[in-house]
Amino acid sequence: MGDNPIYEIRDERFGAMVIGSAGLEELYSGCRWTEGPVWFSDLNCLLWSDIPNERMMRWTPDGTVSVFRSPSNYVNGNTRDRQGRLVSCEHGGRRVTRTETDGTITVLADSYRGKRLNSPNDVVVHSDGGVWFTDPTYGILSDYEGHKAEPEQPTRNVYRIDPTSGAIDAVVEDFIQPNGLAFSPDETKLYIADSGSAKHDVPRHIRVFDVIDGRTLANNRYFCSLDVGHPDGFRFDVAGNLWTSASDGVHCFSPDGTLLGKLRVPQTVSNLTFGGPKKNRLFITATRSVYSIYIKTTGAQYP
Repeated sequence: MGDNPIYEIRDERFGAMVIGSAGLEELYSGCRWTEGPVWFSDLNCLLWSDIPNERMMRWTPDGTVSVFRSPSNYVNGNTRDRQGRLVSCEHGGRRVTRTETDGTITVLADSYRGKRLNSPNDVVVHSDGGVWFTDPTYGILSDYEGHKAEPEQPTRNVYRIDPTSGAIDAVVEDFIQPNGLAFSPDETKLYIADSGSAKHDVPRHIRVFDVIDGRTLANNRYFCSLDVGHPDGFRFDVAGNLWTSASDGVHCFSPDGTLLGKLRVPQTVSNLTFGGPKKNRLFITATRSVYSIYIKTTGAQYP
């Protein structure tokens, strides 16, 4: 990559995935804490959350930025289901919602065993329609990203919402603060970040589980740790490489957990997604701004 200061190449495989002449573009600034980027290929736009400002924003390739939803109920993580509908985690409502094609909002989950959820953080949808989400306490720790409150759940869990019955099951209950999550490209594994180190002297790693019958998890094991900051949101490319947020940028790990390299970003990164017509553009939410950069690999998310 010559003297390009954006990249820190630890492995030649990373060098083959990045474009030396591609620059890191700041698409928008002026937010307080950006999160939850999600690409809409059919609408040719990027949506993301500006949590403390309680709004969701929209960017289009002509450079136009507009407010998509305000108030947003302090939405954090977003994704799309296989029907293209927006699925969001609301700190303010302590719930997971789906935006229908007519704009109405359906509540998918707001409680577990008769008690309110903590503050749903990030969400992914399996090809069978099951909705999986993390539920740390970040949104109820203060009034900055939600509404300060005492947690009602005794643990910080990862949940699955059944697509047929709507039943909610806790699939993992031993995280300090579960955060980002994503399925491997073939959906045989689920990766979950523990960002407990953001508030405690504890894990800053990503764990991986085998997905059993699309419903439960088994074979819990360590995948990787960050050497700077803690993992928040992440996504996979089609080759199974994991691209995760970090305090110094984006870190890329191979399927065996090897750190291949870093993409340096001037602000602390919260999350990322692939997008653009060819899904070869990495969109990055980082503190007050949204950035993008073209790379040589393709994102694995759907639709």
